[in-house]
Order: sequence, then C-alpha cells, then structure tokens
Amino acid sequence: METQLIYHESNPLETIVLSENRSSETAFITANTIAASLPDIQQHHIIPVYSRDNEPLISHGDFIETALSTVNRLFPHETVLNPTIRVSHPVKGRIPQARNKPAKELADWEKTLYYERAAFVIEIPTIYDTVGSNLLSLTVGGVKSYSLDSLHQKKGADEHFKVFIGFQNKVCTNLCVWSDGYIADLRVKSLDQLTSALVDLISRYRAEQQIQALAQLTDYYLTETQFAQLIGRCRLYQFLPPADKRAIPPLLLGDQQFSTIARDYYRDESFCRQEDGLISLWNVYNLFTGAVKTSYIDTFLDRNVNSFDLATRLLDTVRGGTSSWYLQ
Repeated sequence: METQLIYHESNPLETIVLSENRSSETAFITANTIAASLPDIQQHHIIPVYSRDNEPLISHGDFIETALSTVNRLFPHETVLNPTIRVSHPVKGRIPQARNKPAKELADWEKTLYYERAAFVIEIPTIYDTVGSNLLSLTVGGVKSYSLDSLHQKKGADEHFKVFIGFQNKVCTNLCVWSDGYIADLRVKSLDQLTSALVDLISRYRAEQQIQALAQLTDYYLTETQFAQLIGRCRLYQFLPPADKRAIPPLLLGDQQFSTIARDYYRDESFCRQEDGLISLWNVYNLFTGAVKTSYIDTFLDRNVNSFDLATRLLDTVRGGTSSWYLQ
C-alpha cells in the first residue's frame, strides 16, 4: 500500500492512503487512431526531415520522451505512469532495394513507416481528486502533427505542438482540459525550448482551481427541454450567417459529436439523464468530452477545451447570470 496525494478544497495536498495502483492503458481518443508504444516509435518509425537540408524535425518519440522526463523531474515524489500514445495518418514507404517489389511481397525490413500525427497522455495517479463521484487523476500530454510544419524549409523553422496539463476522468478516460492548462499552438525550434515551455506551463497550472471549477458543475441541472434546446442550438450554430456567428462564442464540435451526445443523454451508463429528465451540468460536460474522443488527433484538444468553455457559460446562465445564445 503506497501513500498518495489528493486535492481537497481545504488542503489541496493532504496525504491519504489508496490501496490500488491505476493504469492509463485505455483509449483517451478513438477516431482514426491506433495505439503505439514509445519504444516502437523510437526504434521503428523513421523521422521526417526538412527537404532543403535533410535535417530531422523533432520526432514524436523525442517529444514524448522530453515530456516524460520533464514530468518525472517536476514530480519527483509521485508515481508517473508510462505514456499512453495514439497515432494516425500513416506515411508508408520502402527502401530503394525493394522499389520494384509488389506491396504484398515486401518483407518487414524493406518497409518504412512514420505517422503524421501523434497524441499522448502521461498520468500521475498519485495526484487526484473526486468530482461527482468520479475519480480524476492529474495528466500531462500533447499532440504533434507534421502537417502543421513547413517541411520544405531548412532546420530552424518553428515546429508546432499542442501541450496540456489537466485531469483525466477514470470512469470514462475523458480528458478535462481548460485554457489555463493548455497551449494550443506552441512553436519551438529545439527540445530545450520545448522543455522550457512545458516547465512553464506545469509551473503556472493550479490544479485546485480547476477541480473547484469542475465541482461547481455537479450542483446545477438542465431540464430535458433545456437539454433539447442546447443540442438544437448547437446544430443550428454551424448554419448561422457569418455576422450572427461572430457575435456568439465559438463552438468547435460538429454534427457527429452532437448525435453522440443526444444518444448518450439516454444511454450512457455513467452520465445519462435522471428518471425525471434532469441532467447535471457535470454529466452534460462529460457527454461533450466523451463525444470529443471521436475527433481527429489535431482537433480533439481544442474541442475538449471548447467543451469546458461551453459548460461554464451554461453554468453562468443557469445561475441567472449572463444569457447564453445556446440556452435561452
């Protein structure tokens, strides 16, 4: 039995004891992705280069390894789990000696492969709290997509990353990310700059403030009529005239996500409506973050943050504050 840390409103670093060690080996994103391991990426995936000087970009493996090293250094007394990694958009190739072989006859050693996009999370299960009876554990992660980099240039051009620190809901592996723990377009030229940006983000992050913000969602509810209006308005948003859309806080989710949210309002085992049709804003938020898991790697973090922004606006409206276009 090991000693672990839990956040409380009165003392965010109160030490308690837990009896089980938790794993992050579950999918935090599902759409168009496959699981990968850090050793496999480091040993078997080739590294894209800048075409003008043949110098390598920061690889997915280097990015993940740098993040893992930084987390271990900043949390020396905590349990840090191995990264959970998802990749997508494979770029396949072959060695020159196999250029004339049919694809079905290629041996493994004659094939080359890298993935254009990768996302990962690093769970710190010894820093956690409970919101709405759901266990949340502190998580650091990021996304890299080579499609955002200018591969036609020379080494020294900015490379693009997304990095975050937030919580993962262990009931469903949904991520809980808000803007204070997220850099949507981190541009760096080296691993040293990447490390510095990660250190700065993690050092500025206040976990107890995010937990308090999430906990407020458990105390307020939408009626079935309000929930139906919310989903209807969310669908209408995509078709608004540009001038009207500019006057409304942006919504990044699409029709596929809203269909999933509407279905899970009735069917989700953990976050569906109550028998009387009421649904807490915490459950609404988790329906949104659950639906976001069907997004592509390069959009799902932005949509996750957007889901929290929408939840907080709904909270303000339900409390009697600022009126929201999504809920009137």
